[in-house]
Amino acid sequence: MSTARRSSVRRVVSRGRPRRLLFGALVSFFGYLALAILAAQQQLFALDYGTRDWVRLLRYEALQLPMELVTSLGGLGLIVLIVVALPILWRVNRRWAVLLPVLMAGTGALQWLTKAAAGRARPDQAPWGFPSGHVLSLVVFFGLMVHLIATASSRRRRWRILASLIAALPVVVVGFSRLYLDRHWLSDLAGGLTIGAAYLLLAIWLVEVVFTRPTNPTSDKTSAREPDA
Repeated sequence: MSTARRSSVRRVVSRGRPRRLLFGALVSFFGYLALAILAAQQQLFALDYGTRDWVRLLRYEALQLPMELVTSLGGLGLIVLIVVALPILWRVNRRWAVLLPVLMAGTGALQWLTKAAAGRARPDQAPWGFPSGHVLSLVVFFGLMVHLIATASSRRRRWRILASLIAALPVVVVGFSRLYLDRHWLSDLAGGLTIGAAYLLLAIWLVEVVFTRPTNPTSDKTSAREPDA
């Protein structure tokens, strides 16, 4: 194996950020896999029933419409968010601006595959309950936004943390709306969160580690030593 090839392999699986991305993706995937096996066997947790009973106590007729509007953020509203995000991303990170539609199209395919494989009904007995597609899609979209904000070096750390929390808030709010409207069990939301995180982390690893050409320190040093003409 050539020196350049060995260097490339070490970069892909080396310590630090690449390894953290891979480790996070694997942990999320195995967490999802455990939930998916139970979902395929039509198993539910006591926490699912307990959460459903607790949410029922919070229901008021005046909140029905607001919750339906909130939950649309994970459906048609997400298309609007993508359209709005694209020109902003184009100015900040053109690579992700180009790849965002591909990433979200893959999310749609992943939803179909995972729901068909599990075949678990929703709390209201409608089909295709596990995992929550709304949570899966929003975790991928807003998770990418959080990643780009958190890795931005031009902003102070506290502002990056605040922006990341704001970006993560819609996932929590929409997830609660799915429980409120009796469209998902809590474990459905957990399934969407884990498979969405695994998919996103793997995508970031592929785009920013595997398919990104590393800078060559040796050539940089050589260039620096060359005298100006």
